[in-house]
Amino acid sequence: MTSGAASTASRHARFHWLNDVWPWLCAASVALSLLMLGALLALLLARGLGHFWPAALEEVTLRSGETLAGEAVRDVALPQQAGDERLYFTGNQDIAGVRWRWVTVDEIAERLQPDDLIRLERSPWSDFIGRLVAIEENDQRWEGDAAWQRLTTLLALPASQRQVSDLLLTTVDGQTLRQPLANVISAQMPNAMPWWQKATTWSSGVWRFLSEGPRAANTHGGVWPAIFGTVLMVILMSVLVTPFGVLAAIYLNEIAHQGRLTRLVRIGVRNLAGVPSIVYGVFGLGVFVYGIGGSLDEWFFSDTLPSPTFGTGGLLWASLTLALLTLPVVIVATEEGLARIPEAQREGAVALGATRLEMLTRIVLPMAAPAMLTGVILAVARAAGEVAPLMLVGVAKLAPQMPIDGDFPYLHLERKFMHLGYHLFDTAFHGEDVQAAIPLVYATALLLVLIVLMLNLTAIFLRHYLRRQRGSEC
Repeated sequence: MTSGAASTASRHARFHWLNDVWPWLCAASVALSLLMLGALLALLLARGLGHFWPAALEEVTLRSGETLAGEAVRDVALPQQAGDERLYFTGNQDIAGVRWRWVTVDEIAERLQPDDLIRLERSPWSDFIGRLVAIEENDQRWEGDAAWQRLTTLLALPASQRQVSDLLLTTVDGQTLRQPLANVISAQMPNAMPWWQKATTWSSGVWRFLSEGPRAANTHGGVWPAIFGTVLMVILMSVLVTPFGVLAAIYLNEIAHQGRLTRLVRIGVRNLAGVPSIVYGVFGLGVFVYGIGGSLDEWFFSDTLPSPTFGTGGLLWASLTLALLTLPVVIVATEEGLARIPEAQREGAVALGATRLEMLTRIVLPMAAPAMLTGVILAVARAAGEVAPLMLVGVAKLAPQMPIDGDFPYLHLERKFMHLGYHLFDTAFHGEDVQAAIPLVYATALLLVLIVLMLNLTAIFLRHYLRRQRGSEC
């Protein structure tokens, strides 16, 4: 008895220790998750939004006597402790043939930041970094500070109202260039800017990133078409997946006989949630695009063949494919919400004379609405970040037309569209200058996270509103 009592006391002591430690382990896990999320957001904010802040330009003189100008990007340690190497963005690709330059730090004899260094964003060439000598406009010529003031005045005007002008430019090593003003997009003199002017330039750059289309193989410009395409596709996907997911969950939980077949169906639905997304893309390509879309072209658009209308990737097929991908998520979340509704609620409604349909529509479904929205939240979070299936069923690197315009029927479901996830992938791996695209990759990733967060918060607020109205739990 003594040894048994001692053993029992020892077990109780161990369980008591676990009870004391377990909350701390859970709290540490939550804290670690929040720290990792905060670190991710901080990285995206610093690298993404920091790209639009006007960076200082340096004029560097090497020990060999060579002079170059550019923006210092980063330092990298050389192997075998041979010192550091610094990467400069020098631009001027049409003059030097390259726009990036690695310089050994020990070779630098002098570094200056002259106020008169300018940076011009041009099309089609890369940025120009150097000095503005003069502006020639018809029979007039501006030099020095007057030339810079004239340049900023012209760039502030719409492109159609600008005078035909030429810029006379010179690099820090003495090479000259005549640049047509029509090919200049923006101009900066960052070393001479006060902080408030840099903040204004930063906000203008962020706005142009959000409101303009991409340029130069997605390494410049904005992402507005991708934002619009992402939000529109997610909305269409939600409209398509919600009714089918809810109806399937109602059938499985409220109508179907709870036997072996129903259990097998539930297992199949849960397994579908783990199928790789590219498999859904292949299914959408074969069934929706080539199957249904090809048949629609033969029946209704035969006069445009062999040019396909619905027999190619588009907004409709992408939305249907992602609706099919997220359907198991909505079914499972809704069914779990239905299962948590007390049986007494159903029995009480029937006892008061309600039909089965009235009981479902007026009692059960309103109480399960928060669970339905939970499923939609999870579906939106997954669909907004998917890339692999969209590459097969409708996403484009650059869509020539928006899916919505002023022409009837206004919403063109057959058109291809841009997506932030695919834009992020294409910019990072398929751009002409991956190094120049890295800041835009961070900015696009931050924007995608914020859009998913905004869509999720909208659904969460609606869920809490319904929960307060019905007093139900999700």
